[in-house]
Amino acid sequence: MKDSNIKKNSVRAWLLAARPKTLAGAAVPVMIGLSLAYTDLRSAGTFDWLPALLCVLFAFVMQIDANFINDYFDFVRGNDDETRLGPKRACSQGWISGGAMRVAIAVTTALACLTGLPLIFFGGLEMILIGILCVVFCFLYTTHLSYVGMGDVLVVVFFGFVPVCIPYYIETHTLTVQAAMASLACGLVIDTLLVVNNYRDIENDRRAGKMTICVRMGAAKSRTFYLFLGFIAFLIGGFYIVGGYLLAAIVPLPYLLLHYFTYSNMVKIGSGKALNSVLGETARNMFVYGMLVSLGILLS
Repeated sequence: MKDSNIKKNSVRAWLLAARPKTLAGAAVPVMIGLSLAYTDLRSAGTFDWLPALLCVLFAFVMQIDANFINDYFDFVRGNDDETRLGPKRACSQGWISGGAMRVAIAVTTALACLTGLPLIFFGGLEMILIGILCVVFCFLYTTHLSYVGMGDVLVVVFFGFVPVCIPYYIETHTLTVQAAMASLACGLVIDTLLVVNNYRDIENDRRAGKMTICVRMGAAKSRTFYLFLGFIAFLIGGFYIVGGYLLAAIVPLPYLLLHYFTYSNMVKIGSGKALNSVLGETARNMFVYGMLVSLGILLS
């Protein structure tokens, strides 16, 4: 049932379409990458705040761009119909017209490119390639790759390795094992959000021919996979000790407990729209993880 209380193409409609709550997923990995860089450069006092700010802005704009792309193309494919269990989408609800969303996608894509372009002065011309890959895979995820079960891989790459390692590289002009491990752990934590989303939508995705990992594994194994991701991410944090980030390896323990309790709720609820509460808890856990790891790195 469509919500007619929201005026078409209004400010409120665009705010809902941008999905500001998802910005935590964009902020967490950049925050961890910059915390690593700040800590490693602290004694030299060479940390540069301008590229750090540009990295954060680029991540936010790209996240909004991805949300618009996902909203529009799922609407075009007919996936956001009355059987949808997740939060309401702007195009399918009629809050945003298809034409207006296409313009918004063009604008946010261009804005992301303009925001990221100055980073070549701090990280080199290779930043152009990174930016192109971010934009291209932003489109490929929604239009193709999520339908063949590649969504989880892309999350680890573009919400783990890229947003953690690239800010770190821009600041330090090098990469470390600790930065790579932090990237992998962060990517796995953020993937728990995708797993909950895909777990909730198993039946709808199967009907739409969207062969996510959850569709391939089934409900029971998907729940185990969710639990496994959080625990593995926590264990990977042990590698921080090698680089002297002892607190970064230990401090996230509350995240592990929250993750387990959320998993228990996931098992208890089983299926249906009620799983949106698990989605909210997972987003909270993800943000808690990012804050704790960043704090642990800065205090190490």
